[in-house]
This record gives sequence, C-alpha cells and structure tokens, in this order.
Amino acid sequence: MSAPAITVPASPRSKKKLIIVILALLLLVGGGASAWLLLKKRAASSDEDNADASQVEARDTKPGTAHDGKHPPSFVALDPFTVNLADQDAERYAQIGITLEIRDAKVGEELKAYMPIIRGNILMVLAHKTAAELLTREGKEKLASAILIASVQPLGHGVRDEAQRASAPGKKKAAPAELPVTAVHFSNFIVQ
Repeated sequence: MSAPAITVPASPRSKKKLIIVILALLLLVGGGASAWLLLKKRAASSDEDNADASQVEARDTKPGTAHDGKHPPSFVALDPFTVNLADQDAERYAQIGITLEIRDAKVGEELKAYMPIIRGNILMVLAHKTAAELLTREGKEKLASAILIASVQPLGHGVRDEAQRASAPGKKKAAPAELPVTAVHFSNFIVQ
C-alpha cells in the first residue's frame, strides 16, 4: 500500500504574497515595455525632425531663397496702399499691406531714407494692375516680383527679367546679384 498523499493547505499569507509578487512583475514588465515604446517613438520623431531640418536647411541654402537660415531676416512694414486699379469697365480699387523682407537691419535704415521714392514706385506698379490680374495667385506672385524690383531701384540695384537675361544672344547668364530686399510679403490684400 502506498502512503496517502498529504496535502498541506496554503496559508492565506503565502497566496497574498504570491499575488503581490506577480502583480509587481507585471507592472515592471508593462512599465519597461511602455518606456521602450516611448524611447522608440522619440528616436523616430527625432530622426524625422532631423530629416525635416536638413530639408529646410537644403531649401534655405538654394539660390534665390529669402534668407540664409543662419540669421533671422529683418522686415520693414510699409504703410498700407490704397489705389484705384486700371479696370476700364468699373471703378475698382485695392487696399494692400506690404512688408519687405530685407537681408539685415542696416538695409532698413537705407530703405527709410528712400521711402518716398519706393512708395511712389510701388503705387505706379499697383495703379497699372487690373482686378482680374490681382485676384489670381499668379497675379499676386507677379505683383510681388514687380514690387521687389520697384523697391530696390532707388537703392541703385537694377534687376533685369530672367527672360531678358536668357534672350541675350552670345552672353552667359550673369549670377543674380545679392539684393537688399529679398522678398515681398502681403499683410492684407483687398480688391473691390
């Protein structure tokens, strides 16, 4: 005959300890997994941020961009312009707020000295536009280019059109000059 198996009933204390140990292990494993996921997400977002930053840096260093990315640009806000447009069928006008982006603050002082001439040039550009020209994105981009040219002329910078430069027979394309005004931004644009 075999000896009867003796079972020792587990004390309630040991069951509680076992449950507490198991819960603690689960919490540690869960916390470790969460920390690992967070670190992995941060590394991935950091890589994306670095890629975005390198794309921005590459875009900012291309020729013709508004600023070099190393130094923040300076701005000169002009008083708003209100001008009658060149529409023949109806009396239309535009109210346009313009801010010039410049290479450095020193240029701002020079622009202020020539501001009456610059404003006059810009008014002449605006007065020759029709409402139809100004209502399209392409029209606004062309206007910004014309305003940029009008704003640097008093400073002695001649800007020739790309088409003129390309059509000059037998001449190499000249490198674009560093203009003191790098971009034209519209702060408001109303055509009525």
